[in-house]
Order: sequence, then structure tokens, then C-alpha cells
Amino acid sequence: MCIHNQTGVVQLIFAKQALTSTGWVENLRLTLSQGRISSLGTGETAQDGDTQVDVLLPALANLHSHSFQRAMAGMTEYRKAGKDSFWTWRDLMYRFTKQLSPEQIEAIAALVFMEMQEAGYASVGEFHYLHHQPDGTPYDDLGELSGRIAAAASDTGIGLTHLPVLYSYGGAGQVPLESGQARFGNSLDRFNSLVERARDVVGALPDDCQVGIAPHSLRATCPADLAAVLQVHSVGPVHIHIAEQPKEVADISEWLGARPVEWLLQNADVSQNWCLIHATHMTPTETQDMARSKAVAGLCPITEANLGDGPFNGPTYLEHGGRFGVGSDSNVLISLTEELRTLEYSQRLRDVARNVMVVGEGSIGETLYCGAARGGAQALHRGGGEIAVGELADLVAIDSRDTALCALQSHQLLDGLCFAARDRVVTDLWSAGRHSVKAGRHVQRDRIVANYRSAMASLMSAL
Repeated sequence: MCIHNQTGVVQLIFAKQALTSTGWVENLRLTLSQGRISSLGTGETAQDGDTQVDVLLPALANLHSHSFQRAMAGMTEYRKAGKDSFWTWRDLMYRFTKQLSPEQIEAIAALVFMEMQEAGYASVGEFHYLHHQPDGTPYDDLGELSGRIAAAASDTGIGLTHLPVLYSYGGAGQVPLESGQARFGNSLDRFNSLVERARDVVGALPDDCQVGIAPHSLRATCPADLAAVLQVHSVGPVHIHIAEQPKEVADISEWLGARPVEWLLQNADVSQNWCLIHATHMTPTETQDMARSKAVAGLCPITEANLGDGPFNGPTYLEHGGRFGVGSDSNVLISLTEELRTLEYSQRLRDVARNVMVVGEGSIGETLYCGAARGGAQALHRGGGEIAVGELADLVAIDSRDTALCALQSHQLLDGLCFAARDRVVTDLWSAGRHSVKAGRHVQRDRIVANYRSAMASLMSAL
């Protein structure tokens, strides 16, 4: 069963309050048609047949997800002798991926996408690097696992930007792939074929769904292959992991003679269609140059904290006009509100200060929420990330009567949402007009959860 056929239905929504592209308004009535906002009227009254909500906001894009990792949440929080790090976590993740079947991958992705929508995300950038069978042999259909991701998107109604990953080497300097990376690996030619097959399967989804590319990282490709793949796929989103870990920075610097962000900005045409995931370890000069490139910084604060990556340099980046969005990455916890507050709190802990992620004066919640809405929409090529005529109907409704929000005025609601509320305040969500969450629950929740539990029972019996 899928719900994507709701896209073409004309829908009417009445909101007591809404944050539009021109600011806060009251008694807003919207018309949705063909997945977009076709009209807005303020000072209106609700009519029979309207979907009535309390507060309406532009819904965020989750710009970075590895959906399969959701199923290993809680399995890597045991400290062994020695120092745990990102690299020891990665070894455990590799062992886990060897056990996953196509059916399990689809069931996990459907659960993840549903949980994202219930948390307030209307779309997802699925950074997809599970391509092959556990020993690295391609499936008869090269796009078998991309098809599973597309099926999960169809099942849940989420907006999908599918990002097949080019992963050719096991480390900086064209080190051969390890056995745990066999499912990821592709030559350049096979990757190009995979992208074309992914376009076929995603082409069956609604028009807001699309395919980009994701060179995994500088350490998993090489300069010649990166240049070649960018030439072949010259249009659409380009996402890449960059400067997540100090070891990665050191390895790339030794190999290429420059730090990862520095090298990329000097050797690729990094601009608005790029999203640099993490960009955690940058010098002030790199931070300024990245901000000026108009690329989006893809920040994943919960995962970055879970893996011990370190904090992003937010103040300098914002001061130079940098664009950002948020993603749930490893999906150890899917929570939009927690993602935004963790971003700000990471800055406070580093700087021993309060209210850091804003230029000059202003609301931190508004800077976080609206900045992530615009940046996420840009990174996934979904339009403006705001409520305006002509934009995709990526919308989320929240309940300001919740105890976390009921004492706040309109201009304080985003501060309350980011710092005091839980995701339970989400009542409704539309992904390009597909009304997937109603009364706080996804319309297919029971079936999707049952499928996930069945898939996990078979997985655990194999481990």
C-alpha cells in the first residue's frame, strides 16, 4: 500500500496561526493543488471540509540519512578496553550490514521515514551506500536496494531525494576496500549505471522525488574519479561527507597536500547544488570560504555527538552568510526538536556562552528552524523551505496548547519548539501535499511497525 496518490488532490487547510514567507499571520486558509501551495488567504474563517490545525509551519527536510543504521541503535553503546571512537563504531556497523536482506532494508527504511514524518520532517536525503549482496556481488537488478528505498518512500509518502553513493576505496590514497565495505563498492562505470537505474525506480514516485549523487568522501574516491563523476552528473544535488574526524583531516592532508574542505573548494565547483555533510573540523578560513560558496552545511548534531565528532563552527559560518540544514544521519534517535537544540547546545558547551547561533541579536529558535528549513530545501532541491504560493506543500502543524508552548506568544513559539518541546507537539504533516500524519500518527503506522518488528525478528535470529 502507498499514499503518494494524494499529491494531485485539491486540499484546503485552515490554520489559526502560521509562519509564512512574510512573517506570522492569523486565520490563514491555504489551497493545495498538485503538491504545491496554490493560494493563501489571511483573516479568513474555517469552512466545512477544511483540515483545521492550530499552528502551521514550513516542514523541514532531513538532509542526511543512512536509514539502515536505525536498526542498530543501542548496539554500540558498550565501552570495551581502550578508547572508543568513530572508527571502532564503524567496524561494528560494517559487521551489522553484512546481515541485512533487501526485505529488511525496506522495512527499516519505511519505519525510519515514518518516524521522520511524525517528528516533523517532510522529506529525506537518503545517502544510500548499501548497493550489493554481502560479499559485494551485484544483485541481478543493479538497483535492487535503491528500489527498496523507493518502495519505502512510496509506502510512507515522504519526499525522497535519493543519493546513490560512489564508494570505491577503503581509505585515503586509494586503499583497497575492506571486506566490510564490499556492499558499498563501485567502479566509476558501474556507479553511473547504478545512478541511471536509480532514476528509473525513483521516476515511478511523485514528481517531487528525485535522484542526486553522493561521492561518499574524499577518502572513498580519488581526484580523477571525482572530477569524472561530476562531469557526467552535472545537474542535481551533490552531497559528500567532509572533515568529520581529525584522522580524516590528517589522512587527506598527507595524501592530497591540503585539508579536505580546503582541497574540495580549490578543486571542484562547489556551489548551491552541493551539501557538505558534517564539515566539523575546519579552520576559520575554510569556514568563511565554505560559507561564501553558497553550499549547504549538512549538520547532524545528535549523530555527531553520539560518535564524538566534535562541534561545528557555527558563529563564524553564520557571520559570513553560511547556509545549513540538519539530518538524522545514523538515526540513533529521530527527533527534529532534539536535533535543533543539540546544534545550539554544542555551541554553548564549546564557547561557555548562551544564545550562540544567531548573528547580532534575535531569536535562536527562529534562526535554527527557519535556517534549517531553507537550507534543507536547497540541499534536497525542494524549493524555498517556506510557506508561499508556488512552493511545495511541505507543511507541519504543531499544537501550541501543549504545556511546553501554551504560555508563549507567536514570536516565541519557535524558541519553545526548539528548546522546550518534544516531537509530540506535531499533529499533522504534509509531504508535497501528501497528508501522511494526522492527529500525531502516521496513517500507516500500525502496518509499518508490524513489518519492522517482523523484519527485526528474522534479523536477530541470524545474528
